[in-house]
Amino acid sequence: MTALPHSRLRPRGGAPTAPDRLLSVLAVFDHAHPALCLTDISRRAGLSLTTAHRLVGALTEWGALERDESGVYHVGLRLWEVAALAPRGLALRQVALPYLEDLYEATHENVQLAVRDGGEVVYTEWLAGRSSVGVHIRVGARWPLHATGVGLALLAHGEPEFQEAYRAGPLDAFTPYTITDPGRLRRVLAEVRRTGAAVSDRQVTDDALSVAAAVRGPDGTVTAAVSVVVPHADAQVPALVPRTPSAAARTPAPSPATPCSWTTSRCCRPMGAVPRLRRPAATATRTPPSRPSRTTPSPAR
Repeated sequence: MTALPHSRLRPRGGAPTAPDRLLSVLAVFDHAHPALCLTDISRRAGLSLTTAHRLVGALTEWGALERDESGVYHVGLRLWEVAALAPRGLALRQVALPYLEDLYEATHENVQLAVRDGGEVVYTEWLAGRSSVGVHIRVGARWPLHATGVGLALLAHGEPEFQEAYRAGPLDAFTPYTITDPGRLRRVLAEVRRTGAAVSDRQVTDDALSVAAAVRGPDGTVTAAVSVVVPHADAQVPALVPRTPSAAARTPAPSPATPCSWTTSRCCRPMGAVPRLRRPAATATRTPPSRPSRTTPSPAR
């Protein structure tokens, strides 16, 4: 097991500081490693066992980590309480959820909410029915911006300098349809800005298509993106494109300075009835979708 990189934790070219080492302990936990013993924490963080023991003890005493009866450590409830204050996390989800549910009722497909963190998109909420197409996303998951609908919507409205730097970097491919050419990515982003919608066709898996649109904050700044993910074979892009930007435009984003002042009663306008999308006759026998689910991991684009 190798140590994790700490480029996001330490100054470039500098040695790890005490805060770097403390944060590196928290950074070893992810969706693939939600529970770790002390030895694994030490190895993944690149710390000596003595240092890891001291830092893990301090984090456990504060509540950032919890230790079960078998001696395995998990992320603690105290850390979740602090993370819940993030305006781009639960605060955004709280005000956006009624509009995501409206979009789900209009489509009965995967509906997702995401924000940008550097060159990646982070999913903060998703809704899915039993018959929705399978996706590779869960809340908290990260994907490169160029490979997802929400990522394209966010990248298209990023600073010009950031877009140029992103296009110049590696564009990883996940399927033969993933955008890997910088020139093509530039044209796609221009089309997103022109139409207000981003279409990601089979970029993560070869059986799904997503349509996404940006969510703007009170000052007009793009703060998040909303997407609908449908089976590629059933995709009705002309019908989905007007729906997704419409839902995104009505999704209020909390102000980072005063997240608690935004409530659905004060800041949200009723979305109104949205016509159900009709599937082609060939797919009419699919199992009727249930209420949107947020408890079973399901991926998205």
